[in-house]
Amino acid sequence: MKKKITLLFIIVIAFVYLNNTSLFVEPAGKPFLLAHRGLAQTFPMEGLTAQTNTAERIYEPEHPYLENTLPAMAAAFAAGADMVEFDVQATKDRQLAVFHDATLDYRTDGSGAIRDFTMAELKQLDVGYGYTADGGKTYPFRGKGVGLMPSIDEVFERFPDHSFLINIKSNDPDEGELLADYLQQLPAERLDKLAVYGGDRPIAVLKERIPNLRVMSMETMKRGLVSYLLIGWTGYLPSEMRQAYFHVPLKYARYLWGWPHRFIQRIEEADSLFVVVAGSGKWSEGFDTVESLKEIPPNYSGGIWTNRIDRIGPIFK
Repeated sequence: MKKKITLLFIIVIAFVYLNNTSLFVEPAGKPFLLAHRGLAQTFPMEGLTAQTNTAERIYEPEHPYLENTLPAMAAAFAAGADMVEFDVQATKDRQLAVFHDATLDYRTDGSGAIRDFTMAELKQLDVGYGYTADGGKTYPFRGKGVGLMPSIDEVFERFPDHSFLINIKSNDPDEGELLADYLQQLPAERLDKLAVYGGDRPIAVLKERIPNLRVMSMETMKRGLVSYLLIGWTGYLPSEMRQAYFHVPLKYARYLWGWPHRFIQRIEEADSLFVVVAGSGKWSEGFDTVESLKEIPPNYSGGIWTNRIDRIGPIFK
């Protein structure tokens, strides 16, 4: 009996190993690069809170682009981005404005929330007004961002064939309804180039109304990853990870069954997207230097999140 148990144990271990090793998997190709907010001004991540005004702590500018604007998106794609992330919020006249902060006070010359203004009113603001790299002595983008806050309509009109990750900046289910109304007007081949993430409630609305849309919320991510950790050793990918989107810190991704190549193969076969981020994942840390890319497994073919596509993109070109 003892020999049989030992033999069974060896068989199980061999099965798990052979079913999850990447030794026999040919990587699909180069990774796809996801540019966070296009090509944007970056800032130190130390000491951040949800209330931190990041516009007043940017590094000395190395390029002229401002996050979530059409020029920033165009520059990101030109630098080698395969997908660009942008943020949306509902306006007073029920349009979707592309802007990150909960308040206009930090980056613009306006004050209040996006939902308190019409899209036409928001177009009058200077989205570069509040940026400073020297504690307020100079404001290098002041006056240069007037009219640059786009609507989601403008994004898709400017980039009709490009891939985007859309971030719903609230947990309001009404914003999920509003985005669903907009996306349902698009053809299936356009939706196939999109993914959406955000609060649990708006994402639940989107998934119910557009079942084939790749989405992620904290709830869907936890449900999918926990299921996979429990049964992924068998090679089975749970339904929660099919036609889905995930971005996960690299330090946690290493523990997924089949990491890296076998896992990415499973993700691609399930028509899902998987992106690694740097740090803890709390503050959109990305792989922003050539040195940081050394942390990523050789021949990795999944997604890479970056805030500096101008530095990273040329390497993969």
